[in-house]
Amino acid sequence: MIRGLLLIPALAVSLIAAASGQIATSLKLGKKQHLAGEPVIATVTITNHAGRELLFSSDGRFQWLDFIVKTSNGNTVSSRGKTVFGPMKIGAGESLSREVDLSKHFQLDSPGNYSVAAVIHFPGDRSKGSSTNRVFFNQSPGREYWSQEVGISGSKTKTRKFRLLNFSGDQRSHLYAQVVDGRTGTFLSTFRLGDVLMLRKPLATVDLQQRMHVLFLATPTMWVHCIINTDGRLVDRTIHQRAAKGDPRLLTFGDGTVRVTNSIPYDPEAASKERSKIRKTSDRPNVGF
Repeated sequence: MIRGLLLIPALAVSLIAAASGQIATSLKLGKKQHLAGEPVIATVTITNHAGRELLFSSDGRFQWLDFIVKTSNGNTVSSRGKTVFGPMKIGAGESLSREVDLSKHFQLDSPGNYSVAAVIHFPGDRSKGSSTNRVFFNQSPGREYWSQEVGISGSKTKTRKFRLLNFSGDQRSHLYAQVVDGRTGTFLSTFRLGDVLMLRKPLATVDLQQRMHVLFLATPTMWVHCIINTDGRLVDRTIHQRAAKGDPRLLTFGDGTVRVTNSIPYDPEAASKERSKIRKTSDRPNVGF
């Protein structure tokens, strides 16, 4: 009788293992090199080979999707807290993907080499689940080009530190904006402003509203002006062209406002019309004989 009872859980484990084999899984990252603090986007793809619709879902104690992130020496990276991923319904024969920003769920602020694998639990499976391929990525500190600490309006104690970072990846040079909590040093926001040509030094300053202004050369003829607030949000982005004499400049006025001077604001509609005129004049004329 005891031997018969022991066969039941063994059979259940066998059925779960067989069911887990009815899905194919994969994991990929948007890129392998990241600036520490910026989003690390992982894409999990599941293909349903079960011959029926599958519903992957979580409850209060169980997660259908999880990630294992490790440092280069094999230590597990701490999570930022419990995360519940929404359900995913996959029809028979279908493939669906889920994007997850790992930087929101794991402590990835420190530079270094990391690896990540996703763990997926087949519906009804409460075992260890099946793991995807492991992907390696790097977190770089970048090079600080400019920084400025500012106070927060309405607060006597809270501060923010604006940072402008230069980061080389994918054989190109990128310019990043970063906003750091002045008290804790926590990265509040890190994002790419765009590709930069360091033939001209980027310009940066702060206006009376405690916003960071950045002006940089993006192409041989185009400058980009970005405004970032203390919440780490990009509030404005405009493109400028070189005026008749000299390069565009950031000018701070006596009232604390900041503007781009010595430039011609780029008008995409006017540029499109001009390109259309050029094409028309270059068309081969019809010649009758």
